[in-house]
Amino acid sequence: MNKGRMEAFSDGVLAIVITIMVLEIKVPHGHEFIDLKPVIPVFLSYVLSFIYVGIYWNNHHHMLHTVKRVNGSILWANLHLLFWLSLIPFVTGWMGENHFSPTPLALYGVVLLMASIAYFILQNLIIKSHGHTSLLAKAIGKDIKGKVSPILYLIAIGSSWLSQWFSGGVYILVALIWLIPDKRIERTITGTTSKN
Repeated sequence: MNKGRMEAFSDGVLAIVITIMVLEIKVPHGHEFIDLKPVIPVFLSYVLSFIYVGIYWNNHHHMLHTVKRVNGSILWANLHLLFWLSLIPFVTGWMGENHFSPTPLALYGVVLLMASIAYFILQNLIIKSHGHTSLLAKAIGKDIKGKVSPILYLIAIGSSWLSQWFSGGVYILVALIWLIPDKRIERTITGTTSKN
């Protein structure tokens, strides 16, 4: 099957996720800068989640450049990923509205953890479908960032009741790890193109 519909559907879902997140930021009453103060936690949680959704969109986009065909398993794995990403607006809003309280902070981490597991499953099904000598398999290599991230999420989830600052810091750390441009897929595709 052609990957075009899966790619278009995924882009649409992620665009809606971002739209829903920004709609959670309620306009404050008043016209002074001080009136924005109650909105700051919601805005900060929005910024973090926007970065996470952007990272997933970017990596998903790059990954699909290596895909030649999709099958039913890949389609369901993609829907599995989109399910967890579609929960980001809810946990973002809950976390921001409750000023990064432990339980919302932990649930935020659970959603991020499950999204990372879903991405890993999708990635591995694509590699299985295209073979271990495929572009994606070559580009991913040992995938250290992909293996470290779930461990960091578990640490952040567990520490959310001990220190919200530490837990939030770990979520920011994972985002920063992935925010640094990952050129593995681009290098692999460029290297293949230049050899042909």
